[in-house]
Amino acid sequence: MPPTGAAVPQPRGWRARDDVAIADVAFEAWGPTLEEAFLAAAEATVATMSADPGAIAARQRRTMRLEEAAADLLLYRFLEELVYYKDAEGLLLRVASVRIEERDGGLALEAQAEGEALDPARHGLLADVKAVTLHRLRVERTERGWTAFVVLDV
Repeated sequence: MPPTGAAVPQPRGWRARDDVAIADVAFEAWGPTLEEAFLAAAEATVATMSADPGAIAARQRRTMRLEEAAADLLLYRFLEELVYYKDAEGLLLRVASVRIEERDGGLALEAQAEGEALDPARHGLLADVKAVTLHRLRVERTERGWTAFVVLDV
């Protein structure tokens, strides 16, 4: 229990923002830690692609290792990895874990993702995410944790 007057950390989550982009998909993601906010953003990205992310079986695994100077650019590259695997290898991946640490004045991320070959009949494809955009991209620390705002090009 946090001390009296301290903000209660918010649990991980995300929500679509229909009021931002007409032709694209926007969402906010949040979590009590930067890692949890990144996980929520990955979940939102996969939910944009698939009507049933729970139907994605963990048949293949990929490790992502990225470094960037700032959290927003790190999130951009992280989500772009999910789009890359979908487009280049035909894999729908869900991120199982994320670890982020400060390194050499920037941030280093290591993530484990699991998934399987894209199957339109089983995964209920919704939108073909072409890219993560830099439009309005942000990652911020709040008194309750971390929030991110992302627009996906579909």
